[in-house]
Amino acid sequence: MADVSEKKPILQFAPFQSVVDEGFWHRLSSLKLNKLGIDDSPIPISGFYAPCSHAQVSNHLSLLAESLPTEATEQACAPSFSLGNRNKCSVPGTIYNTNTLEGYRALDKQSLLKAEAKKIWDDIHSGKALEDSAVLSRFLIISFADLKKWNFYYWVAFPALVLEPAATLVGIKPASQWLSPEEAECLSAACREWRNSNLTADVPFFLVSVASDSSVKIRHLKDWEACNGNGQKMLFGFYDPCHLPHNPGWPLRNYLALIFTKWKIRRIHFLCYRENRGFADMGLSLVGEALISVPEVWKDHNSMPNAVGWEYNMGKKGSKCVNLAKAMDPTRLAISAADLNLKLMRWRALPSLDLNILSATKCLLLGAGTLGCQVARMLMAWGVRKITLVDSGKVAMSNPLRQSLYTLNDCLNGGEFKAISAVKNLKQIFPAVEAEGVIMAIPMPGHPVPSQEEESVLNDCRRLHDLINSHDVVFLLTDTRESRWLPTLFSAASKKITITAALGFDSFLVMRHGAGPFSSSKNLKTQTLSGPPDSMDTGLLSDNNGPQRLGCYFCNDVVAPIDSTANRTLDQQCTVTRPGLAPIASALAVELLVGILHHPHGIHAEGEHANAHISANYEQPLGILPHQIRGSLPQFSQISLVGHSSRSCTACSETVVSEYQDRGMEFVLQAINHPTYLEDLTGLTDLMKSTSSFDVDWDKDDDGDDDFVEI
Repeated sequence: MADVSEKKPILQFAPFQSVVDEGFWHRLSSLKLNKLGIDDSPIPISGFYAPCSHAQVSNHLSLLAESLPTEATEQACAPSFSLGNRNKCSVPGTIYNTNTLEGYRALDKQSLLKAEAKKIWDDIHSGKALEDSAVLSRFLIISFADLKKWNFYYWVAFPALVLEPAATLVGIKPASQWLSPEEAECLSAACREWRNSNLTADVPFFLVSVASDSSVKIRHLKDWEACNGNGQKMLFGFYDPCHLPHNPGWPLRNYLALIFTKWKIRRIHFLCYRENRGFADMGLSLVGEALISVPEVWKDHNSMPNAVGWEYNMGKKGSKCVNLAKAMDPTRLAISAADLNLKLMRWRALPSLDLNILSATKCLLLGAGTLGCQVARMLMAWGVRKITLVDSGKVAMSNPLRQSLYTLNDCLNGGEFKAISAVKNLKQIFPAVEAEGVIMAIPMPGHPVPSQEEESVLNDCRRLHDLINSHDVVFLLTDTRESRWLPTLFSAASKKITITAALGFDSFLVMRHGAGPFSSSKNLKTQTLSGPPDSMDTGLLSDNNGPQRLGCYFCNDVVAPIDSTANRTLDQQCTVTRPGLAPIASALAVELLVGILHHPHGIHAEGEHANAHISANYEQPLGILPHQIRGSLPQFSQISLVGHSSRSCTACSETVVSEYQDRGMEFVLQAINHPTYLEDLTGLTDLMKSTSSFDVDWDKDDDGDDDFVEI
């Protein structure tokens, strides 16, 4: 028998590997600079690993930002982390971060390794390892952080108690071959239950008992007595990070030491539990049988075995060095973190998401109030990096509660200008945003300009024109109707994507303006509206034969915009709305923009609504692209509408845009000083006169219970 035993191969373990996230070094740097100073005492940390989940790739021990304690945490306390995460099994560790490179190189690495291994040895003998099996995978990291050059030197060790003589391997094969089909199925179900429970998902070592009826139970190590005997098959299971088909992973080494030390078992059947894309895979998981000889030294608790475990680098033992001079800049780190959600979208949910077009799009926000603040933040969340805010107001005491970019400090001393304060706070939220604030009032029809102020107002008009021309998208987020007229005209003439968000007390409108009257598209035939002068082509919900230009914010009006604040009480002058309305409307406005940017027809896309027949010529990963979205909070409802452009529109009609292109700022000034001029120009005056002569005959229908108006 001795000769047969000598011929058996030695049980070989696949070395554990580490991967250190950039966030780990960022937090370590912050701790060093802001709290630790020259204190180089060891710090308790946590690492994370999970069972192998791919047939060709092993899992690593991950060191993340959360592996380290925060600056507010006491140094002696281990970092906090959530329990029950199946993808992040936490194991304890220790980091020794030196103050100098010379100190790092002078560390007695073997003594440090043995000290950590002794903790494992003590935990085995004291029984702590039975209560918290994660201590069997304890690790060690030594490091030096050069915060001038952002060089990080480090070396990771996974202490393992050495079996002397070495354990021999009787055999190892996939669990699906070692177990019967019924046993394999029951084991898969038991593992699935163990992994899905918040109480056991991150417990890396466990006991598996297989009964004669093929039923399987998984228990904690401390429950050894309950599953021992009764003729059951016993497997000592562990989360195996290794993918190799004939070798168990590194965590088995200390597990074998515990099994022999606590239960004096020489012939051990072990289960290397592995998964395939998150599910138990008995074809990848291994069952092996190992023989352990009696190490004489292990009878004495005070005589600790030797330990090994320093990680290999490029095939040989040695430390690593990583330079994060660029990545460790907080701005660059913020960019990486901000784009993470968007990049993950591209993995499965939205592969067609174009992050480049989002980051390159220049957005002009007219109004930095409740809507403007929300839209700016939502744009940044979608990856838009170039934002300009235009507003002439100052931050008032009533603003910070509703306008998310302002704080009390912005209100002091008369208040900062909103455009400036908003940009400052945007950069506090995300330093990489390319934001600019412009202090400017928008000239409006119905607000006559004294002759001595004409030149100043015309300069504002020219400045607004230049701003719109230099941006790709214009958001109309101002408080009054008339303040949207001039940017609507300029946007129609410049063929810019324009989105309006307007609030009532408990209702909202979000809409995209159609392309200007002289726009064209290679993908879409754009036609100007024709029809009798007195027809108002607005609010159409039915399908049309061929594409029609979508309307703008003013296409439904039968009067020119006028001063809407004159002779109004305070509640009528202020934007009095339910607080939840602005975030909803702002989010929809930004979602509408993202839909336009990803639509093959862009600004020329037809209006779509949920019940309409949509062409199948292109994919719609973001859903339909509506023209107008009208919402009501009292009814918690919203509807999608389509309204086509009107030839009598005072802002985007061919007549008005042509007049502006011919006369320039002279036309704008006349429209501002004489609002009825726009009505005369577009034919609205004649339309109103003609409608006053209509005789309306109402037919009563006593049989109908419901009244409705068909437009």
